[in-house]
Amino acid sequence: MSTRQEKFSGTKDVQEHLRFDSAPLERWMQDNVEGFSGPLEVKEFKGGQSNPTYQLVTPETRYVLRRKPPGTLMPSAHAVDREFRVISALHGAGFPVPRAYALCEDEAVIGTMFYVMEMVEGRIYWDLALPDQTPAERGAIYDAMVTTLAQLQGLDYAAVGLEGFGKTSDYMARQIHRWTKIYVASETNKIGRMDELNAWLPKHIPQADETCIIHGDYRLDNMILHPTEPRVIAVLDWELSTLGHPLGDFTYHMAPWIIPAVDERVSSLEGLDLPALGIPTEEQYIARYCELTGRKSVDHLNFYKAYTVWRLAAIYQGIIKRVQDGTAASADAPRTTDIVEQFAERAWEYAMRD
Repeated sequence: MSTRQEKFSGTKDVQEHLRFDSAPLERWMQDNVEGFSGPLEVKEFKGGQSNPTYQLVTPETRYVLRRKPPGTLMPSAHAVDREFRVISALHGAGFPVPRAYALCEDEAVIGTMFYVMEMVEGRIYWDLALPDQTPAERGAIYDAMVTTLAQLQGLDYAAVGLEGFGKTSDYMARQIHRWTKIYVASETNKIGRMDELNAWLPKHIPQADETCIIHGDYRLDNMILHPTEPRVIAVLDWELSTLGHPLGDFTYHMAPWIIPAVDERVSSLEGLDLPALGIPTEEQYIARYCELTGRKSVDHLNFYKAYTVWRLAAIYQGIIKRVQDGTAASADAPRTTDIVEQFAERAWEYAMRD
């Protein structure tokens, strides 16, 4: 088993700083979750999430609980209420997401806002090389990923009940402004290249507005595959979802092809023999996305690559800050800014090609 697969799969005992009394939760579920019957056992999922995620085990059923982390948080971050709204809407539209049971905004129950959803049984892969699959199976899984993303982008957000879920113009400008603010607020030491990117990106935004439902973190380990078929049966982790430009989401999903391979903390395809593995090359994957979405090409690709890698650097910086503050969900979260620095350098390379 690969290092990442071993490290992030399954559950563990709940970390001390994320524990809560399960008795009030059990009473709340009795009142709010249809068909619930205790007693209740609480485990924590190993996989790294910014919103702590728990497995709730009863004699009959397993559920998943997603909560805001305890402690001081960034404004508008960890919006589990938005997650609850979007998966409720998408489930009703037939898009592959877990069924959401109930949202609890009463912080007295476990200490922070949370929601409970069904636990979907299937495969979660943490290693992009899919080491236990054949080349044909790998190709089919990658095709399922991009096909599901195209399906999401093809939904009518108003028709599924997500009108007003986000603004419908200036998505890239707003995202750059938001992640610059998050980065600056999370800064633990000066990284000159990030400052340069913070200044460069808003001046080079392509003039094109399109609007669709944005996942915000669409990647292999945020989806559950059917136990035996190359089919996505649930897309997870909608914390960053909104309405916005489809190319912002697609190029973020392309991150494994464009980010540096740092170590097992980062999921990258850099240095792998993709044709031998049966994994599409960057060019093949872009061509398939264009085919599925009716595009002739992905315009301004280097800008979107620079934005994507810069945004990931800002996300990692936020995690590093949470580690220092003692609120990180994952014990394996990065503690030093070497990843941020390497990502900033790669983002700058793309920026200079635009």
